[in-house]
Amino acid sequence: MKIMPASINVRTIAQRGFTLIELMIALLISLFLIGGLVTLVGAMKITFSNQNGLSQLQESERMAMTLMTDVIESTGYFPNPLINTAASSFPVSGTFTFAGQALVGTGNYADPAPGNTITVRYLTTGADNVINCTGNTSSVGAATFVNTFSIDATGNLNCTLIVNGTVQAPIQLISGLNSMQIYYGVQTNTGVSTNSIDTYMDANTVAGSNNWSNVKSVQISLTLINPLYGQAGQTLAAQKFITFTRVIDVMNKTS
Repeated sequence: MKIMPASINVRTIAQRGFTLIELMIALLISLFLIGGLVTLVGAMKITFSNQNGLSQLQESERMAMTLMTDVIESTGYFPNPLINTAASSFPVSGTFTFAGQALVGTGNYADPAPGNTITVRYLTTGADNVINCTGNTSSVGAATFVNTFSIDATGNLNCTLIVNGTVQAPIQLISGLNSMQIYYGVQTNTGVSTNSIDTYMDANTVAGSNNWSNVKSVQISLTLINPLYGQAGQTLAAQKFITFTRVIDVMNKTS
């Protein structure tokens, strides 16, 4: 029997690699680690997407409500009241059926999407920083602004502007809406001098009771599509729609 030198045996042992079982175990551990990393990255991506969607929704709502508030608050404004009057500043025109009328709307509060519309008008000198529903001041000097807010069939909140009788191309303000519902705060008891609201009506009721001149405020409810609805990673079922409501005073009509 031939005996191998001790030095050869030590070298052979030192050069021995991993066994197949050891390689399989290492591969399995690596797969678990990679799987966990992929799951973590996916969860972070979903969370970021959800947060971004909510941020965009809130920003859209804020922008729309701020612009609508600025415009509706200016309803009935005209410069130099020592010379001008509401009746002379706002003659009968289009959907405005009596002199001095500066606000009109359409629809019942319970109308299905896209809901109601609202139109307001006011004057500007061009140098008084009065803006229209596009967020801009007059580029033609003294002007009459007629602003209409509505939602189209694809869920866009649009502004249609008429400047001195000329209709401008509609401007898309925000997208992702379902409907707009509007109530009007009305003082029906005009025999008292409190100048306060005693009831809320929708546009059709205001028109039917001939109360457009008695509207003191406007309650706007915008219903937006929830970007989290139907998304993965929601522990609770997200509501399909989110509604934001704001009450806007009509200029010089509330106490």
